[in-house]
Amino acid sequence: MMNKVFDTPAAALDGLVRDNITVAVGGFGLCGIPEQLIIALRDSGARNLTAVSNNAGVDDWGLGLLLQTRQISKMIASYVGENAEFERQFMNGELELEFCPQGTLAERLRAGGAGIPGFYTRTGYGTVVAEGKEEKDFDGTTYVLERGIVADLSLVKAWKADRAGNLIYRKTARNFNPMIATCGTVTVAEVEELVEIGTLEPDEIHTPGIFVDRIVVTESEKRIEQRTVTA
Repeated sequence: MMNKVFDTPAAALDGLVRDNITVAVGGFGLCGIPEQLIIALRDSGARNLTAVSNNAGVDDWGLGLLLQTRQISKMIASYVGENAEFERQFMNGELELEFCPQGTLAERLRAGGAGIPGFYTRTGYGTVVAEGKEEKDFDGTTYVLERGIVADLSLVKAWKADRAGNLIYRKTARNFNPMIATCGTVTVAEVEELVEIGTLEPDEIHTPGIFVDRIVVTESEKRIEQRTVTA
């Protein structure tokens, strides 16, 4: 069996990263993001990237690091409200943005991974989201055509993996990671724990190893996006 385990995030991305590619990145806020792979992507120096993710992280962590270095030229996301640098670049015309409703984004990623080129949805009809998109009536109701997303490279974060690449996500860190793991032409998983093949119960596995090309074990830095306390 091909060895999927790499020693460092940089080694796991070696030969996969280049300018002008589409990179799909798992996570929600700072929860379940492949933080060390993002740093390795930044350090690769690749530019003019299209990043697909639920959001753009914060100014100094997650995809915000790639915004600081101007390596992202286009963002496809559903929410960007926690990142001041994102706002500055977008308002100054320095960053292209494709807003996508959150459920639609999840389905576009899932569809891309399932080999479905497009689907119709009611979400966004009659709004700016539908501008320039094909519309079609079904049973008297109008729907908007959305395209599936296939990324050149997918980066995901999992809690546990075996050496075959079978992944388990932990609680809410599961979020967008399963869909993003399937939609990449190549998928790299950053994991907290690596076990031997046969250790994981089949019913526990969220992403089958057939979708995962490379694995790297890292130590997570669990940052808090917004700390809320009571008096």
